[in-house]
Amino acid sequence: MTVAIEKSGAVWTIILNRPEARNAVDPEHADALFAAFDAFDMDATASVAVFWGAGGAFCAGYDLKQAAKSATDTGPLALDFPADSGSMPQAVPRGPMGPSRMELTKPVIAAIEGPAVAGGMELALWADCRVMAETAYMGVYCRRWGVPLIDGGTVRLPRLVGQGRALDIILTGRKVEADEAHRIGLCERLAPHGHARRVAEAMASEIARFPQACMRADRRAVSLAWGVDIRTGLAREWANSKDIVALEGRAGAARFSSGKGRSGDFGDIS
Repeated sequence: MTVAIEKSGAVWTIILNRPEARNAVDPEHADALFAAFDAFDMDATASVAVFWGAGGAFCAGYDLKQAAKSATDTGPLALDFPADSGSMPQAVPRGPMGPSRMELTKPVIAAIEGPAVAGGMELALWADCRVMAETAYMGVYCRRWGVPLIDGGTVRLPRLVGQGRALDIILTGRKVEADEAHRIGLCERLAPHGHARRVAEAMASEIARFPQACMRADRRAVSLAWGVDIRTGLAREWANSKDIVALEGRAGAARFSSGKGRSGDFGDIS
């Protein structure tokens, strides 16, 4: 099975399962990843996804052996953005690595063991948050072979770490180990070796406990405010979230009034 899905309540763990190739992605695996995340986003019972690579590697990037064999293949042309796709994200084809162009309505947490390099780093950047094992690492390793970043790396990396740091990483192709990644904001949490999936799933379970409409509205508002002035951001936040107060906020306030969740207690909030 190229991509497996394991479910625990509202948390789905989507597993890239090609350990013999360090989870390098070819068109078959790109299609399977796209389909798995599409199924997650469409399923009303699913709230948070964890993205993990089997066998001790997150993803070593695109399968260059496969790419070399198909050097005369015109298949990549099918991945071009349609001319009218600007306001129609559903019309955008999958990315070369699979889900990298998807705009999901629910959060994804990347659980990274071993390498997340080249296109694998771009998949990690596509996720909302990243949990890295202390022995994991990232890097634009495709720098060596003249293969560009075409799955969002040049877009997302500067937003996470700033343009200067992003260019340092992109231009040199150097290895970025977990401790540096955490220090510069390239990952949000560290885990002991072999435990990235466990830590990511625990984080996902915590997120899945909360009122979901509010959580998704706040997540969406972050994207809506990117790159705009403060007033435009505030207006977009209000338009995006004002109805959530009636949908979930008042019920939550009533639970607080009844004694739930006092003094920052996140335990019994239902």
